[in-house]
Amino acid sequence: MTGWLPVIAGTGSAVAAGFYLAFSAVVMPALRRQPATEAIATMVSINEKAVRPPFMILFFGTAAACGAVVVVSATDPVAQSPLRVAGAAAYLAGWASTMLVNVPLNNRLSKSGGGPPDRQWRSFQQSWIPANHVRATLSIAGAVGLLIPIQTLASWPAVQ
Repeated sequence: MTGWLPVIAGTGSAVAAGFYLAFSAVVMPALRRQPATEAIATMVSINEKAVRPPFMILFFGTAAACGAVVVVSATDPVAQSPLRVAGAAAYLAGWASTMLVNVPLNNRLSKSGGGPPDRQWRSFQQSWIPANHVRATLSIAGAVGLLIPIQTLASWPAVQ
């Protein structure tokens, strides 16, 4: 499978990975230094801004492109590339993790009914941060699998 589809899927996966990595490396450590009420308010505000076209196009568009990579690989013997299919699957696993873990946690945090802010923020971080690490790692793996040219792999020396 050569052409634009894996490049679009891989680039989207890389950009999403950078977004998640920035949260792990910068945003969450900065929020941990804030009082819980301020950290919660900031995180809720960030999550409200995330559900706008720039991130939604990246998030859902990359998932669609990865799905297309899998479909094309399954239906076109010439286009089959296990590495690219694995890359697409990795991004899609991170996408699913976001939908199943991070989004519900974000929604629960925005309702602010989870008890004292200190306990609510601590509980949120204990689940959200590891899930964010997972989706960042899966998105990085997706980008690598989708963007490494097949010709490059063929030229690597065999490990003996």
